[in-house]
Amino acid sequence: GACHFANTILKVREVNPEVVIEVLVPDFLGKEDALWVVMEARPRIFNHNIETVERLSDSVRSNSEYWRSLRVLKKAREMANQMGYQCATKSGIMLGLGEKKEELLKAMDDLRAHEVTVLTLGQYLRPSPKHLPVVEYIEPIVFEELGKLAKEKGFRHVASGPLVRSSY
Repeated sequence: GACHFANTILKVREVNPEVVIEVLVPDFLGKEDALWVVMEARPRIFNHNIETVERLSDSVRSNSEYWRSLRVLKKAREMANQMGYQCATKSGIMLGLGEKKEELLKAMDDLRAHEVTVLTLGQYLRPSPKHLPVVEYIEPIVFEELGKLAKEKGFRHVASGPLVRSSY
């Protein structure tokens, strides 16, 4: 699957070499060779979402692991540095799945410790009855507060609001 991401990046660059390309990828099960394939295409922004806090990760993200995702984000930055180019790392968290504020703040700290520089925070919306229910609808003022806290923690860019998605 990594080749599809890389080929898309390269084809877009053929059409417009100046475009800033963000790629949103899975964790490739932690396989570094797959990550190299994507990073060699030189995306400007490498996005992989942790989606939720550590405690809820297993129930929210099938086939993914919280700490593996963090390692992938850090490794992507390291690979870009080794290749001599700038690449922002980005991740997103959905709120309203039953997370506690302390857990969100810890997840932010975990992301920063793994050199993530861009963060999105948005409301989880249940896509179908087969998916997890919404535990809580978060007030816009809480998103504002969390966005400010994230900036204070050192994220260069934060998009935080009920309708924010990881593509922001």
